[in-house]
Amino acid sequence: MKINLLLLAGMMLMGISCKKAPNSAKEEPVTPVFIKGADIGWLPQMEATGYKFYNKVGNEEDCLKILKSYGINAVRLRTWVDPSDNPQSGHCSRDETVAMAVRAKKEGMQVMINFHYSDSWADPAKQVKPKAWVNLSFIELKKALYDYTFDVMTALKNAGIQPEWVQVGNEITPGLLLPEGNADTNFSQLVELLNQGYDAVKAVSPNSKVILHVDQGNNNKRFRWWFDNAEKHKARYDIIGMSYYPYWLEGSPDYTLSIDSLGRNLNDMVSRYGKEVMVVEVGGEDGQDSRLTAEQNATKIRNTHDLVAATIQKVREIPDNKGLGVFYWEPQGARSWSRYALSAWGNDGRPTEIMDAFSK
Repeated sequence: MKINLLLLAGMMLMGISCKKAPNSAKEEPVTPVFIKGADIGWLPQMEATGYKFYNKVGNEEDCLKILKSYGINAVRLRTWVDPSDNPQSGHCSRDETVAMAVRAKKEGMQVMINFHYSDSWADPAKQVKPKAWVNLSFIELKKALYDYTFDVMTALKNAGIQPEWVQVGNEITPGLLLPEGNADTNFSQLVELLNQGYDAVKAVSPNSKVILHVDQGNNNKRFRWWFDNAEKHKARYDIIGMSYYPYWLEGSPDYTLSIDSLGRNLNDMVSRYGKEVMVVEVGGEDGQDSRLTAEQNATKIRNTHDLVAATIQKVREIPDNKGLGVFYWEPQGARSWSRYALSAWGNDGRPTEIMDAFSK
């Protein structure tokens, strides 16, 4: 007994307690990494045609490494059902998409997969069925969508890729796989198709978050109409995705006239539907127009830089980290190769100052 008392006294002198001390320090919540992304669907074709990428100091370098040096931490990859080999409007097959996803993961980047459910571009102006699906009944069409989605997701899984996000359709404001999935005339059938995609994604990759994507991110009326109908018909999804291109808006390409509307719409989507939000496409003029003076092109570059910075800020300001991030559409898709006027790359093969908006 005497020995035990001596031991206890010694423990007390050394500050050792027989009871576990309570943890007085509160654990701080971990802030999610803000996503700064790039859609790079053209990259494999650009490389296949011999296009060379150079970093800001003029040294040839892998495009993904250049993007990463600006803070890009995620890529978005489209996939088409039976694409052609056209450089600008082809490729993006399942196997090419998987290969790019593997490559991005090796660079430590997160991955978004964007199902267009077409053989080529799907967007608000066109949602064309794959040729192989044209004569299918609606029941068969749903099965084809499920099976195709399941197949691509399985190929990704077999390559060790679990995409962080998956888009079921691209800019599906008018619907997808028209006429069956027409948003104006048969939203219930559209949702049946979307839910097939959702179920196929989750069957292979339960942790991947499914995005439904509508254009004109500053247009709250458009988004309320679309997502009210999605809720009414019980669409299954995790994230609301939006495009934001002041260049294509009616009126003026001046982003300062619509950026506040974008911010209000982002916040309204979170509060109205309880979903996370993301700008999955943004872009502005590249400042590489040979018809303009150097000063005029420099002004366009600065404007697009400011557009991207302002868009990132609006998404960051959404409470409770519900604003996940921003993706630039084809920043590396230089006009000299693609003839696309909204990249963030120069005619010299280098990134322009537009990319600096992601470094901040």
